[in-house]
Amino acid sequence: MTAFFTEGHSDPTVQPVPASVVEKVDAADTTLHNPKRAVISLGSNLGNRLETLQGAIDALEDTPGVRIKAVSPVYETEPWGVEPGSQPSYFNAVVVLKTTLPPSSLLERAQAVEEAFHRVRDERWGARTLDVDIVAYADVISDDPALTLPHPRAHERAFVLAPWHDVEPQAQLPGRGPVADLLAGVTRHGVEPRADLELRLPE
Repeated sequence: MTAFFTEGHSDPTVQPVPASVVEKVDAADTTLHNPKRAVISLGSNLGNRLETLQGAIDALEDTPGVRIKAVSPVYETEPWGVEPGSQPSYFNAVVVLKTTLPPSSLLERAQAVEEAFHRVRDERWGARTLDVDIVAYADVISDDPALTLPHPRAHERAFVLAPWHDVEPQAQLPGRGPVADLLAGVTRHGVEPRADLELRLPE
């Protein structure tokens, strides 16, 4: 399994995953047949941001055919595409999961989770209670307008790449290459780790 980290650590040698957690996650895998790996980015800049992200993680785990494998540290991020100071900052995180759902069904579930947290789509780059974006699904590359895979802007977003790299240092973004290389090529300005915050891997 992929490690997840507590207390803001991004070094897998610092905080090993307890054996009991490994056993629970591996046991959960037995309920999935031929699962695919997917990476999902979470973001929130309205309301109780940390509570919202944890609620989204729990809702995804409660989805039949989905098992959360790793939860990244939390990052605080300046909003994109808006005037500085015009919106609250985001809390961002990435989860790695295994699923037997096809991409279209995983997208439907992601949008349902957003709606459960009262996501409103009034304007592009607008403030929102919750973003749930599919970053990658297995090695799928698709330009389907309903769900472009991998996410068309993931390769240029430090708030996606940094937490993903924390939990999967060797990860590859399909069609783009190693996440580590992509992260090295973008600015981390305005994307700060929050070592004082923690999201839990669902039990």
